[in-house]
Amino acid sequence: MRFDLKGYFSLSDDASKFKDDIKEFVTNINEKVLKKDDAEKSACIDDFRVEKNKFYIHITSGRYYRAHNALLQIKNMLSKKLGKKHHVGVRDIKIEDYKIEFELEKKALDPISIPFAKVETKAKQAVIILQDVSEEFLRKNYIDRMITLVQEKVQNQYYEGKGEFWKLIWESKEKKPVWSKDPTEEMNKLEWLKQGPTKGKWFYRPQITAIFRAMEEIAINEVLKPLGFKEIIESHMVPFDIWLKTGHMEGMPGEFYYIAEPASRDVEKWQKFIDLTKITKEIPLDELMKNLSIPSAGICYAQCPVIYWSFKGKTISEKSLPVLIYDKTANSARYESGGRHGIERVDEFHRIEPIYIGTREQLLDLREKLLERYKHVFNNLLDLDWRMAWVTPWYMQQAGKTDEKESKDCGTIDFEAYMPYRGSRKKSEWLEFQNLSILGDKYIKAFNIKAQKSNLWSGCSGIGLERWTIVFLAQKGIDPKNWPKGFRKYLNELPDGIEFM
Repeated sequence: MRFDLKGYFSLSDDASKFKDDIKEFVTNINEKVLKKDDAEKSACIDDFRVEKNKFYIHITSGRYYRAHNALLQIKNMLSKKLGKKHHVGVRDIKIEDYKIEFELEKKALDPISIPFAKVETKAKQAVIILQDVSEEFLRKNYIDRMITLVQEKVQNQYYEGKGEFWKLIWESKEKKPVWSKDPTEEMNKLEWLKQGPTKGKWFYRPQITAIFRAMEEIAINEVLKPLGFKEIIESHMVPFDIWLKTGHMEGMPGEFYYIAEPASRDVEKWQKFIDLTKITKEIPLDELMKNLSIPSAGICYAQCPVIYWSFKGKTISEKSLPVLIYDKTANSARYESGGRHGIERVDEFHRIEPIYIGTREQLLDLREKLLERYKHVFNNLLDLDWRMAWVTPWYMQQAGKTDEKESKDCGTIDFEAYMPYRGSRKKSEWLEFQNLSILGDKYIKAFNIKAQKSNLWSGCSGIGLERWTIVFLAQKGIDPKNWPKGFRKYLNELPDGIEFM
């Protein structure tokens, strides 16, 4: 790795009259500060010149003592030197040209593009070229992140489109489905639900709502409460800084629903919008935009980020471990674009989100207990045709987390169910309707959560009411007479619907 930087210091006065002092300064810096025994840990001022109030400098360095870090250190030392003897200050830094050369693990398959810089690749070499860079840019550590981003983008070229690692670990006996119709279409015909009022959303009438509530009751009474989970209530709105810490902001910004607050409540500022609305009976969008603030938050994507935020900077007592909590109040919103279908793939859905924080041993033990409770529900109460599989997204594959040994500790188990209306059991796509994850210390570190003595891990297991319901109805139908006895203990008959003329 090589760093080659050319730039200058802006000085408060003409420094050409004391060039000898600057030359002495450069010699001392090179010999006593920048030069190390290891070339990779060294930097060097290769060239310099003074032109009136500008001190031009050329620095090269190896991997560890990077040229831009050396430049910032030199500025501090130069300020003391010139200030004390000549009463000249160093105002700011400007980088005119900065080339960063480094090796890649693999050859780039396609051109790489990142903000702020030009990137060139050849074989397993990459060069980042920056021009006209400010001091603030250096101090915010953008450059190190840009190097990492280039490396990630090259790695991603080898994994994009490969899908997920998937390994079957358990499968139920084959069950004979009651029917092969699409439940959403049939419920729509019967006016159990209504699509809208905006895309990817549904209005649920009494019959389907009763099924949802039964599923919620089963999840809480048969899975969560027996294991000691306690309910909490959180906000539906998530500030961007929380998503930055969890990685959601850089991972899926195209899937959020963003929140824009009013710029002001002042009626006078809204008067034109109000008047236009009254006259046209339409929404004057251009005028509306003038009165909205830039979004700084979004609607809940998953409940876990805000739950982790609530523990930010806290030290949890040993007697409180493992922490077992769940939220069922915050509706989730995800922009699904063209991927919507029925009530199983929607933009707005209802989930129960269990979160668990504890030691590695506690969480591995909890996983086994959760698996037993889920098996009890899906086998004995819902009588489903389902299976479980280890899954690892492509971005975890590239990090080397696909081997079975690691998956036994950290990783995700997906629960999938056969959907008869999609076709044959062997050839059709099954629906992922539940998962169970142990995430290691990823979010523990992100939010600086600690215990008195133990090292903490965390995990989650989102329970989607729409997914549980559609899987059950796809296999068992919408007539309660065909439902298994275990489920009918929670919902034996449906409420009367609303009759439309």
